[in-house]
Amino acid sequence: MLRIFSKSFPAIQRAPRTQLASRFYSAQPPSVYGPGAESGTVPTDEAQATGIERIELLTKAQGNEMFDMSPLVVDRMGTMKDPIMVPSLTPIRIVGSTGFPADSNDTVWLTLDITKNDGIGRCPESGVVYKLDYQGAPLDELHH
Repeated sequence: MLRIFSKSFPAIQRAPRTQLASRFYSAQPPSVYGPGAESGTVPTDEAQATGIERIELLTKAQGNEMFDMSPLVVDRMGTMKDPIMVPSLTPIRIVGSTGFPADSNDTVWLTLDITKNDGIGRCPESGVVYKLDYQGAPLDELHH
């Protein structure tokens, strides 16, 4: 998630700084709230979007893609010693396996969970092994 805010977004409104915050931080993260629409007008997607959707729209407006939507490259048979690594910012991810070589079986959906089986899953049809490459916050910070 930190990579999202590493670029500057000039079109985003900045949150007001307090004196204490300006002493410890050099920049504030961009606001995740759009300005909304003026009275009597219909808002655009960019004006009414909030949160991660707003950051995604502003990133696309700059000509960049925030999310990698390309399919996972399975160029070999994943094994327990050398699994196909699946990058993720969340500790659980659902993967659709079509086997190796590509499209050798119907899509089989696997749930990779780093708290169970160390994030490893094996396709029951093709035998390809996938492993979650968790890149998010440490799990001890995910408690409620």
